[in-house]
Amino acid sequence: MFNKIIAAVALLLAANLSVAATTCDAEAIRERLPGVDPKSVMSTPIDGVCEIAIGPQIVYVTPDANYLLRGDIIEIVSNTNITDKRRASARARVLQDLDESEMIVFAPEEVKHTITVFTDIDCGYCRKLHQEINTLNTKGISVQYLFFPRSGPNSPSWVKAQEVWCSDDRNDALTRAKRGEKLDTEACEEAPVLDQYQMGQMVGLRGTPAIVTETGDLISGYLPADSLLARIESLKSQALAAE
Repeated sequence: MFNKIIAAVALLLAANLSVAATTCDAEAIRERLPGVDPKSVMSTPIDGVCEIAIGPQIVYVTPDANYLLRGDIIEIVSNTNITDKRRASARARVLQDLDESEMIVFAPEEVKHTITVFTDIDCGYCRKLHQEINTLNTKGISVQYLFFPRSGPNSPSWVKAQEVWCSDDRNDALTRAKRGEKLDTEACEEAPVLDQYQMGQMVGLRGTPAIVTETGDLISGYLPADSLLARIESLKSQALAAE
């Protein structure tokens, strides 16, 4: 008797799922949620769940856009976090739109890898990472700096970031500021600290240094140069294998 009940429930669930299975209509979702780019709407492995990339963030909605779902989609058999992979792709797209003129770049002559580092001038591990900037460049790693003063707007770290940006030689000013030297440059309004800080919040940063690789993967915290290179190459290999 129990087995018959289980079989009946299974048939009922299968019937309901077949009815609920729907496609993700990007235009219909955009009409319901103005401002959503139809190109950012994708289907997922789950019927009735659609993905929307909002900047570097990933959210899920039902096809009628009546319900928003929060959380990650994980494929149990392979233990693969599908949402993490999509976040990485979204981060990579956002950062690719940035021009070098919007960052402070320390690049070697021959670039093998590029990382984008959200940094706080007064962060101890950010300073430790910067002490290895020449070693990183020697290993072919180009470092693109964006500001993320953890203490927020109008804090001493925020003002220091503005002073660095407003210096004639930003690379030298950043190095000196990270050594604890006081700059004789005044902060200027055109410094893009707020934009970079808000981007860091969108990416989901919780601390610094926060390193984003070419594949969009997020490495939180400091790693020695050799370990960082190994991690970058490992993540890149994984991304290529998944294509």
